[in-house]
Amino acid sequence: MENLTTEQPVLSLTDRAVRYKTINVDGVNIFYREAGQPGRPVILLLHGFPSSSHMYRHLLDQLSDRYHLIAPDYPGFGNSAMPDQASYNYTFDQLSVTMEKFIDALSLKKFSLYIQDYGSPVGFRIIVRRPELVEALLIQNGNAYEEGLGPAIDDGKRYWANRNEETENAMRGILTPAGTQWQYTDGANDASKLSPDAWVYDQYFLDRPGNAAIQLDLLYDYRNNISLYPVWQEYLRKYQPPALITWGKNDQLFTAAGAKAFLRDLPQAELHLLDGGHFALEEYHYEIADRIDRFLVKQGIGGQ
Repeated sequence: MENLTTEQPVLSLTDRAVRYKTINVDGVNIFYREAGQPGRPVILLLHGFPSSSHMYRHLLDQLSDRYHLIAPDYPGFGNSAMPDQASYNYTFDQLSVTMEKFIDALSLKKFSLYIQDYGSPVGFRIIVRRPELVEALLIQNGNAYEEGLGPAIDDGKRYWANRNEETENAMRGILTPAGTQWQYTDGANDASKLSPDAWVYDQYFLDRPGNAAIQLDLLYDYRNNISLYPVWQEYLRKYQPPALITWGKNDQLFTAAGAKAFLRDLPQAELHLLDGGHFALEEYHYEIADRIDRFLVKQGIGGQ
C-alpha cells in the first residue's frame, strides 16, 4: 500500500505486531486484537456474522504502520466468553452496551468506526448514544436502509414475522458449514483469493455446544434493527460524519441499493462498489486498506 505522507516515522516491525488481549467487561471476558501504536489515529473495527475480529486480520497488518487498530469479539463470538442465555441477554441492544463499556474500559475517546454486517446495528446504537466518539465511518456491507435488504433475507423476514419450528429450522441452514461458506463465496469475483481458513474458523465457534441457540436469538432480534433504521438515518443527517463506503456489490444479503441509500443522508460520502460479495474484505483487503488510508488522510485524520 502506498504511503501518502512522510510525516510519521516508520514503526519497527515489533511496534506493528498484532497483539491478542482479553479484558473483563461487566463479568464477560472480551477478546480483542490490537495493532499499531497508541497515540496514532484509532480505528475501531466491529465485526459481522458469523465472524469475529479474525475478519480484520489483514487490515490490522496493512494499516498498523499508520493507525492504532482495535478489533473486539462480541460475547458469544470468536475468542470472547460465551455466557449462557440465562446470564447474558443476546440482543443487539445488549451487545452494543457491552461494546460501549469495552470502549470506555480502553479509554477510547475518538475513533474511526469500521462496521460490517452485525457491526452496523451494534455500532449505530453506540454512536447514536455517543456521537462525540466518531471521527469517521468506514462502512462495508453494513446495512441501515430497508432497500438494502436482499433476497437472501427472505427466510429471515418469515422468521421475524412468526418464530416457530418451521421458520427457525429454515434459519438453521445459515449456521451450517455450507451456509457459512456461502456467505464468503457467493458473489465473489475471484474465489481463489478467498482463504477457506475464514469460514472454517467461523464454523468452529458456531459449532460450540449452545452457540446455535445464541445465534438464533440474535437472528430473531435482527427485526428490531430494522425498526431503528430511521433513528440511524436521522443521526447521519444531523451529524454528517465523514463516511467511506466500500461495498461488495454482489451481496445477496445487503445489496448495493443499501450502499447507495447512504448517499441520501450523507451526500458527501465516498462510495466504492466492489465486484465482490458480503465479505468483500476477504477478496479486496489491499484495496480497502488503501481506500481507508487515502480517505482518512483527506479528512485530516490519517497521516498525523
